[in-house]
Amino acid sequence: MMTVRKSSQILGVGVGSGTLDEIVQESLTRIDKHDQTSTFVCANPHSLVESTKDKDFYNALNRADFSVADGVGVTMVAKLTNKDVGPRIAGHNYFEALMAALNERGSGRVFFFGSSPHVLELIEQQFIKDYPNIDLCGLISPPFGDWPDNTNNEMINEINKKNPDVLWVGMTAPKQEKWAEKNRSSLSAPIIGSIGAVFDFYAGTYPRAPEWMRKLGLEWLFRLIKEPKRMWRRNFISTPLFIWLFIWRDILQSIRQRK
Repeated sequence: MMTVRKSSQILGVGVGSGTLDEIVQESLTRIDKHDQTSTFVCANPHSLVESTKDKDFYNALNRADFSVADGVGVTMVAKLTNKDVGPRIAGHNYFEALMAALNERGSGRVFFFGSSPHVLELIEQQFIKDYPNIDLCGLISPPFGDWPDNTNNEMINEINKKNPDVLWVGMTAPKQEKWAEKNRSSLSAPIIGSIGAVFDFYAGTYPRAPEWMRKLGLEWLFRLIKEPKRMWRRNFISTPLFIWLFIWRDILQSIRQRK
């Protein structure tokens, strides 16, 4: 499977150096060809740390066709060590850009898989207003937790029946990335985007940080204030651990190899 400009590794995970426009254009090309399934993932400090403890998650991130630097921590360490990764691209950036491109072209079939029935209902209402030229061909809220193979096969069959160009997957990491990688060979959608909280952002059930905070790389602070119980571990454990692991694994080991 061809990857897109995945030129640098952070904690052993390849992170692409492409811009948002380049990734969107390549996504449109793959939609037009419709001959392979490509996955999109976000590499942020928390996911990269978790991937060091979860082999399936590590493989899902590394096998993704579009892997972007999501999080100021990733872009910061890349700049400090001259690693060639692209600009910070959040899942919401990719979602908005690809949807806008499809709507402008006047074609496209999109399926949402994940979250709750309530969130999906709100997404459907907003989608009709925002993207009149795109076909919202299906929505599935999967069972909570793990589900048996027969249930998984039924949901995959339902997705494939609708023949989407883009399958948006909205579950928590690493569940969404692992599910996409495990089932990509059974899914017919050319693009599978694991975008997690974007479902809630788009539905309006969870607010995004103000634009000025996003530009300053402070979206993490906004989310921490809004959801301290959920986000404290990411910011006060995963982020420091990410920096330490990066120094130990990527910097010190590279120095030793040069000796």
